Amino acid sequence: MGNGLLDGLRVLDFTIWRPGPYATQLLAELGADVLKVEPPGGDPMRAYPGLFAGLSADKRSIALDLKSEADRARALELAADADVVVEGYRPGVADRLGIGYEHVRTVNASVIYCSVSGLGQDGRLAQAPGHDINYLAWSGSLTPEGGPPREPAIPVADLSGGMAAAFAICAAVVRRLQSGEGERVDVAMADVLATWTGAVAPQAEGVEPEARAVPGYGTFETADAKYVALGVLTEDHFWRPLCDALGLGDAAAFGFIDRLARSRDLQPRVADAIRRRQRDDLVGELLDAGVPIAPVLDRDEMVGLSHFIQRRAVTTESWADPATGFPVRFVHHPATRRNPPPALDEHRGGGFLPR
Repeated sequence: MGNGLLDGLRVLDFTIWRPGPYATQLLAELGADVLKVEPPGGDPMRAYPGLFAGLSADKRSIALDLKSEADRARALELAADADVVVEGYRPGVADRLGIGYEHVRTVNASVIYCSVSGLGQDGRLAQAPGHDINYLAWSGSLTPEGGPPREPAIPVADLSGGMAAAFAICAAVVRRLQSGEGERVDVAMADVLATWTGAVAPQAEGVEPEARAVPGYGTFETADAKYVALGVLTEDHFWRPLCDALGLGDAAAFGFIDRLARSRDLQPRVADAIRRRQRDDLVGELLDAGVPIAPVLDRDEMVGLSHFIQRRAVTTESWADPATGFPVRFVHHPATRRNPPPALDEHRGGGFLPR
């Protein structure tokens, strides 16, 4: 055993694909003992070995057919010894399989039971099927202001839901340590995204509602057919050196409200000036001037940056996808991955490690 922040925490994981496994992977990296229950034949994510490796390091696995009375009994035996149980079935399925919250609570009164789903355990949409793209759509995240939808390049719903579940579980663990009480946690990916989308569009005072684009903020194409991301918002001390570098000196004195009012004129001028520059040259010049700019990198370029390797956001372990490092840095009790993903235990004999 190591000295991770969650050492000794036992997690029984019934989830497959990405959201739930990502949540329990975060817990495993902090030292939790995660036992992954897979259906006969294994988690379908095993068809993607790189992704599976990044979601299954330091876990152990047991194959159980929950439609079998013997295997269902074995699952409840394991749940009785767990601190946390995580499931990712469509609402109602865990109950039908005999491993729902009430079933588990009869054998483990202080359990922390977390369900990860697309649209939650109740409500009129609870039974709607879906994957990441559907939850982005339901939550308004694909087109918050209307117009054509814009699909993100990564599975935002899956990953945000998984991280929210890990956060909620840790909060419930703290409460249990204080009171001995368990918790029922209901994580809906669409809920998480809906709170990010928000009910009202942000709007600066004194500016017409149509003027929402902020000059100097967004992605822009460069002369070498690459892209940069600029992050100038309200800050005049970012706007002025940007204008100086792009030859837009006549606009440098405009304050934020004036810039918003002139956004339809200023944003195309910024874009035209950037289109005449080479990406890396422009990034270097503007970073030196203190302007928030970044190159738009693809995965291979990102993985090659020493910054992320040094911070362990990108792993160098040969068995894992290189872009699956650690999202949070702990100075005194760092996250770890000691073992590659487990082979599927078809013998149903696995259990938790001794405390």
